[in-house]
Amino acid sequence: MSVVTPSVRDRVRGIATPVALAMGRVGLTPNALTLIGFAGTCAAAILAALQAWLPAGILVLVFGAFDMFDGTLARATGRASKLGAFLDSVFDRWGEGIVYVGIVAGCVAAGYQAGAILAAAAMTSAFMVSYARAKSEGLGFTEGTGMAAVGLAPREIRLVILTIGLLWTGLAGGLGPLAASLGLITILATITIIQRILHVVNQNRKQENQ
Repeated sequence: MSVVTPSVRDRVRGIATPVALAMGRVGLTPNALTLIGFAGTCAAAILAALQAWLPAGILVLVFGAFDMFDGTLARATGRASKLGAFLDSVFDRWGEGIVYVGIVAGCVAAGYQAGAILAAAAMTSAFMVSYARAKSEGLGFTEGTGMAAVGLAPREIRLVILTIGLLWTGLAGGLGPLAASLGLITILATITIIQRILHVVNQNRKQENQ
């Protein structure tokens, strides 16, 4: 199971609700917040490509947290929709991938090939975590958002680890912390993929025995 349990998600959403509503009062819509978050993530990727690791880490942290506001605002104002959920999910995955591409570019520019390989591995594992969830839910194995609570490294955990690696690298001046964070993401995400596969296998077995 994930350390980010449904109860933890509910508490975080409770904290985010007043902030999201304040954004709504100044005229921002849930979809606008989704696009703003994506733009901020793209800016983080550009900074990473330029080897500006500290500001890249700050933007990943800020806009990683910012991501919770679009869905929170939609639910709090009764504007939740399938289109909004689709856009939120797509731009989240897209933004995460772009950040890894920026890190690959930054590592290549620094002549750090191992870092580029680790970033590519982390991106692949991260995308497979999301794909396992989407495919299982699409086939009806895990209703609602149940799959989000399966596995050691959902998106929130990956963002925290990546942020720490970027900030530490920016402060320390060496690429070792970034490489360590990318390696950790790869390992934990791979474990998460296996956990989600086993979860679906168990669900399938239960369905066949009913």
